[in-house]
Amino acid sequence: MRNIICITLLLAAGPALAGPFDAPSTLPYQAPRFDTIKDSDYQPAFEAGMKQQLAEIAAIANSKDAPTFDNTIVAMEQSGRMLERVNNVFFAVVQANTNPTLDKVQTIEAPKLAAHNDAIYLNPKLFARVKALYDRRAALKLNAEALQVLTLYYRQFVHAGANLSDKDKVRLQAINKQGASLETDFQQKLVAGAKAGGLVISDRRELAGLSEAEIANAAQAAKDRKLAGKYVIPLQNTTQQPLLASLTDRAVRERLFNASWTRTEKSDKNDTRANIAQLAVLRAEKAKLLGYPNYAAYVLYDQMAQTPQAVEKFIRQLVPATRNKAAEEARLIQAAIDKDGKHFDLKPWDWQRYAEKVRKSRYDLDEEALKPYFELHKVLEDGVLYAATKLYGITFKKRRDLPVYHPDVMVYEVFDHDGSKLGLMYFDYFKRDNKTGGAWMSNFVGQSKLRGLRPVIYNVANFTKPAPGAPALISFDDVGTMFHEFGHALHGLFADQTYPMVSGTNVARDFVEFPSQFNEHWALHPDILKHYAVNYKTGTTIPQSLVDKIKASEHWGQGYALGELLAASQLDMQWHTLPHGTPRQDVDKFETQALKNTGTDFANVPTRYRSSYFLHIWANGYASAYYAYQWTVMLDTDAYAWFNAHGGLTRANGQRFRDLILSRGHTLDYGPMFRAFYGKDPDIGPMLVHRGLAPPPK
Repeated sequence: MRNIICITLLLAAGPALAGPFDAPSTLPYQAPRFDTIKDSDYQPAFEAGMKQQLAEIAAIANSKDAPTFDNTIVAMEQSGRMLERVNNVFFAVVQANTNPTLDKVQTIEAPKLAAHNDAIYLNPKLFARVKALYDRRAALKLNAEALQVLTLYYRQFVHAGANLSDKDKVRLQAINKQGASLETDFQQKLVAGAKAGGLVISDRRELAGLSEAEIANAAQAAKDRKLAGKYVIPLQNTTQQPLLASLTDRAVRERLFNASWTRTEKSDKNDTRANIAQLAVLRAEKAKLLGYPNYAAYVLYDQMAQTPQAVEKFIRQLVPATRNKAAEEARLIQAAIDKDGKHFDLKPWDWQRYAEKVRKSRYDLDEEALKPYFELHKVLEDGVLYAATKLYGITFKKRRDLPVYHPDVMVYEVFDHDGSKLGLMYFDYFKRDNKTGGAWMSNFVGQSKLRGLRPVIYNVANFTKPAPGAPALISFDDVGTMFHEFGHALHGLFADQTYPMVSGTNVARDFVEFPSQFNEHWALHPDILKHYAVNYKTGTTIPQSLVDKIKASEHWGQGYALGELLAASQLDMQWHTLPHGTPRQDVDKFETQALKNTGTDFANVPTRYRSSYFLHIWANGYASAYYAYQWTVMLDTDAYAWFNAHGGLTRANGQRFRDLILSRGHTLDYGPMFRAFYGKDPDIGPMLVHRGLAPPPK
């Protein structure tokens, strides 16, 4: 699945320095002034922003006036505006277009930001005001959103340690600062390790099976690294690498797989394992300090699943059928190997290549034959954006007058169904060596009626950039990524909240992936597909025969696809259910045992991420929450089943989904919100059918 949702750290505040973050941007929607922002602007803006917010928080906490919702909760929601501006822009750029200067700023500021967060949530006077309001919340006669905000603030203060003793608060602050530094170091080592770990090829013949465009990309990657006369296959974020499906030389495939598998183990400076071992210890200690048996229990308290036991039960329901399906796929792949006359036992580096051969033979579907129908810009405008217009009535206008942080970035203004302004969208799709792997969405500016702000949102991915003058052809999986990330964007664009805390995508991890994965379903809808899937050479629409083959092959490979995800989910849960006092772990041994203990050590189906390059859980906010991608598949397939039972792709259905899900933020708890749309609690049945793990109902 996709990486998504870049984590931001806290709120922000007013002016103090002569810099681009002092005051709101004068551009439309307060879009970032990338034309004036310099690398040297970030650190002073962080320092000034934190200082200003702490002054604002002190004024709230030390007020002699009795606490009211306005002078306490609203005042906190209004605080920290400058810090928010620099925070949102900096973390967007450092993930998508970093450099040594920005890495250094992140290293310095990450522990300070953690301490800043603690200075707010561990302030006893501030908590006393929040608690006083919470204790008499029934008498305040607040509207539903305001009551939710008050409740969430109280819970967050308690969850952050507001009830701890002074001694325990000091220890918690130390844990948080050390953890922030370790997470930052992990992220930077991972980017460097992935860059250094790209497979270097000296002989062009070893690239047999690749297209001329792919060979040209490998040559360019080598030039970028100043490796004259060589080729480099860069690594993507996951264990498996796309070119393993094409490379004919088995030894090269094995080298590429191993380069991916050991990317953060090849040199001491990029080895992340010490970070991981220490983070696991610190997180377990933090959970114990705050009254939880383990870190997963601490994290899941406000998620839809709520407990590690519920997550384990959910995953266990999927393992047996997944194991059986993966074993059946392996049998067919081994038969294809034997038929090829190669006579070797299937290994992970063979899976993708021979799985594609089975797909071709069983379904007569060639992924390369699909690519001419998926030109990136046409997929975006005539597919992703067109689907949004059909469902929600919104329209888009490309803006070439707004500054961007890299020439690859495209900007669109978004208008609502009545023509009113809705927000801005930035798209940054092409891979760079200084970009974090994966794909994600976040905000440059978050929506809030209180602050008079409309959303400014970005989608980021890592697609292969075409050679100059060549079309940007992508795979159907990449098409899914575009629809997925734009589903997150819709969740942000339709935000309609007063208070920033509950606006847009500020929801639980096991709910936030619901809108994004739901949006993927429209990629194959006949009315959408025929509008964007047009051969870039001939102008002909994708033939129905090819569409039928795509649909017929949808369940092929689901054993592998789900197997690698379940393995990663269990790896996450096993790390984060370690109780305090457990000795520091040997990362490799722990990983092997964790997969074995949970039955997710599927034969020849390696985990999607090894611990050593699992960015989601060690530095990207998904600790104890990687299961959320599958949990929300349950939600999104339920929702799509509802659409199909009520007329499918219609404006009326789109409006209902917008009104009951996409525009609600966290103004409701997740169970009631989902039931209001679906009519009942989540049902795993449609998910099992969608994955090909159960037959369709008769």
